[in-house]
Amino acid sequence: MTDDVAGVVAAYCGAWLETDGAARRALLDRAWGDGATYQDPTADVTGRDALDAHIAGFHAHAPGARILITSAVDSHHGQLRFTWKMVGADGAVVVEGIDFGELGADGRLARIVGFFGPLSPVT
Repeated sequence: MTDDVAGVVAAYCGAWLETDGAARRALLDRAWGDGATYQDPTADVTGRDALDAHIAGFHAHAPGARILITSAVDSHHGQLRFTWKMVGADGAVVVEGIDFGELGADGRLARIVGFFGPLSPVT
């Protein structure tokens, strides 16, 4: 993993922590490629404006909650993954998850796909 990948992911994760719209937008400008897509079990958004609005909605819906990265970023061939947890305003872990991502030609994120919770065991 290059320092550039680590910096891009740090800016992206920082955007999820940022409640100030202008500061969040500056982080997304650094990390989020033009036309990039974000998907998780609750959302499917395309573009920087849509992701910015989605993150603002997260803060409005869960005041004081934070999304914290919980692993190193693992990357190869323009693909990446990392784990995270959502901590509520009271400090309790609400959910943990993993994000898989793809870097664009410009070095910014082109796609993030997030999954919530642990995998179910084989039955």
